[in-house]
Amino acid sequence: MKRRNILQQQRSGRWRIKALVVVLLLTSCFLLILNHYHFSRIFTFGAPEAPPLVVVQKPKIAFLFIARNRLPLDFVWDAFFQGEKEGKFSIFVHSRPGFLLNEVTTRSAYFSGRQVNNSIQVEWGEASMIEAERILLRNALKDSSNHRFLFLSDSCIPLYNFSYTYHYIMSTSTSFIDSFADTKQGRYNPKMNPVIPVSDWRKGSQWVVLTRKHAEVMVNDDTVFPEFERHCRVRLLSQHREPTDGSKEHNCIPDEHYVQTLIAHKGLEGEITRRTLTHTLWDLSSSKDRERRGWHPVTYKLSDATPTLIQTIKGIDNVYYETEYRREWCRSNGRPSTCFLFARKFTRAAVMRLLNTSAIVLN
Repeated sequence: MKRRNILQQQRSGRWRIKALVVVLLLTSCFLLILNHYHFSRIFTFGAPEAPPLVVVQKPKIAFLFIARNRLPLDFVWDAFFQGEKEGKFSIFVHSRPGFLLNEVTTRSAYFSGRQVNNSIQVEWGEASMIEAERILLRNALKDSSNHRFLFLSDSCIPLYNFSYTYHYIMSTSTSFIDSFADTKQGRYNPKMNPVIPVSDWRKGSQWVVLTRKHAEVMVNDDTVFPEFERHCRVRLLSQHREPTDGSKEHNCIPDEHYVQTLIAHKGLEGEITRRTLTHTLWDLSSSKDRERRGWHPVTYKLSDATPTLIQTIKGIDNVYYETEYRREWCRSNGRPSTCFLFARKFTRAAVMRLLNTSAIVLN
């Protein structure tokens, strides 16, 4: 009997030991899990969170082309844009309503599909030219990465490669607007007063480069533009005939006055560089060629397209404004520089010759 009691006590003791071991093992596992949990929380909250990945879009220049139909010089611009690999540009084209840029009408992929869909019919010497520019700006402003807005005609060519052009334009915070006081009688219509006083009346080239702020000023303008629609229009009888009594007819060319007058009217002239970046040759009235006379700029033909012509344009480093007795010395990035990045008007044959003779190098 005593032996049986001893065996039962031994068995009971073994079970107690086993139970104690199991409890200790479970407790150890629990403590390990708890320590791991606390360590994970300390690591998670103690370490700084990784910042979200942000893709920074580099500032772009919006190239705004005003064309009749197709772009006859698309091939030279194709070579120009091929020099840029970082997407620092966008393209918008205003052509006649219904015209499409596709594989039939352009050989450049850069221009395919880039026409604005709300274009209007533009007539030279009317406010419709200004409205076409405003349409281009409205479309380009939808892209917040567009920081500069550059107007070009379908006969413009670049004189330098993309890299030089981009840094020249972006090196300053100002717009490039050719602007000077217009003292010639007959341009300003007194009916514009008092909305547009004569003290705000300016003249200059329509081929401007605008900052985003000034582009927004132009598209939001509901004061100056209506006055131009009503009181600023051309009175020429023919494209090739000089006006005989123009001064009495208020012979006003809207696109040569609007942006300049708008900026003066808004008190923003301190925010512009008062010159254009596009070279244009005017007034060869002594020429025997009737096509080179009158109010329109000279068109450079095949025979004109020489390296000397391009070097002459590139060599211009100042512009003189007779009405203000002002000479504008051209600077870029704080240093003296050439005045012009673009030139017009060029025929297709002339540009092909310039490329073939390496008069302009865009790569």
